[in-house]
Amino acid sequence: MKIKIDDKVKIRAGKDKGRTGTVLKIYPKKSTVLVEGVNLYKKHIKRQKDQAGTIIEKSRPIAVSKLSLVCPSCQEITRVGYKIDKNKEKYRICKKCQSIIKNKEKKK
Repeated sequence: MKIKIDDKVKIRAGKDKGRTGTVLKIYPKKSTVLVEGVNLYKKHIKRQKDQAGTIIEKSRPIAVSKLSLVCPSCQEITRVGYKIDKNKEKYRICKKCQSIIKNKEKKK
């Protein structure tokens, strides 16, 4: 999958078309992505003994085919390419401006 966690993406189709957000979680088997503040649905929670009933908003995963990556350097939606340097390291690049898209370090 060419989209990684903490990438900025723009929604190309669906009810949230045109909105942008950052990727929170990736589900590669279903090829869906959880994007912050996009594809929100309301969930009704029943009243418990100690708490009143409430309505909360939850984000649901969205299909990767409906997303486009926003390049961090040129701030435009772009396709992702790959380039291998002399040290045999593979980098993601922006197809429009040819700049390297840095991967954020994973938190342990």
